[in-house]
Amino acid sequence: MDWHKLTAWKDIFSYRQKVFLLVAGGVIVGLTFLFLYLLRMHTYIAGDDPAACVNCHIMTPYYATWSRSSHGRDATCNDCHVPNGNIVAHYGFKGIDGMKHVAYFVTRAEHQAIRAETASAEVIMDNCIRCHRQLNTEFVKTGRIDYMLAKRGEGMACWDCHRNVPHGGMNALTSTPNAESQVPIPPSPVPQWLQKMMGGR
Repeated sequence: MDWHKLTAWKDIFSYRQKVFLLVAGGVIVGLTFLFLYLLRMHTYIAGDDPAACVNCHIMTPYYATWSRSSHGRDATCNDCHVPNGNIVAHYGFKGIDGMKHVAYFVTRAEHQAIRAETASAEVIMDNCIRCHRQLNTEFVKTGRIDYMLAKRGEGMACWDCHRNVPHGGMNALTSTPNAESQVPIPPSPVPQWLQKMMGGR
């Protein structure tokens, strides 16, 4: 292997171009990490705390109703909304779905009334069945049905009957005084000096 060929790239750029590329690369990497920090990406990736979901303001009523539902005692957001069969599926889905949510939020394309897309609905129903397997197979004997069967009309989705169970229904906000005021809204990640520089926003 010719060492001169491997190091030939050094001769392509002048010293100033190398410095510019190094600085530009540093700025791009730094801004990327700042963007991920401001999005609180670490709370989604590393944790399992449902409070991470209210980093996005539109999730506030969903967090409030979940925390007052029967599922609020025993299940986190990831227990229901992310595949739990293996670690690759878990983090793969979480990453793709999370970036999709970021794209919706940054472009302001999110719906005010959130509904699960097909991929999410499949995951949610699989998790319903996983947690309630004994109930489905031994007690009420509904057997195993998945979301795609329900979508084809060969059965019903869990939420066709139990729509208000996991989040207590949006009516729970009106029946529980000050429900939204008890949601752990995170403080702004923007430092005070930067807020002042931006005019106190």
